[in-house]
Amino acid sequence: MTGKSHGPSFKKHMIKLAECPTCQGRGVVQGVFHELSCDACSASGWIDRWTNQAMPLGELVAQLGMNLRAALGQIEQLKRPHAGGPEAGYQGSNQRGAGGTNYTGD
Repeated sequence: MTGKSHGPSFKKHMIKLAECPTCQGRGVVQGVFHELSCDACSASGWIDRWTNQAMPLGELVAQLGMNLRAALGQIEQLKRPHAGGPEAGYQGSNQRGAGGTNYTGD
């Protein structure tokens, strides 16, 4: 037997989120005199991209946390300087020297 045949999955998968088209991601809609909570997205501003339905609040919290961690990881990756050109060979270990040390050719 190579995989699961039934039951919930072992890992929680990230669901693609989209801004609510009713409230444009704000979580509120304009009433006659004041703003009202958006019923289409449960006042969160986010819906499931594929089903266009609001998610239960427990699932929404988990998905927002997963999306936030992914976004923070991308930000950290973009903050790291990436060397290009001739200096790229000097930034990391190329393991070409004696005993696997860095060899720069100097």
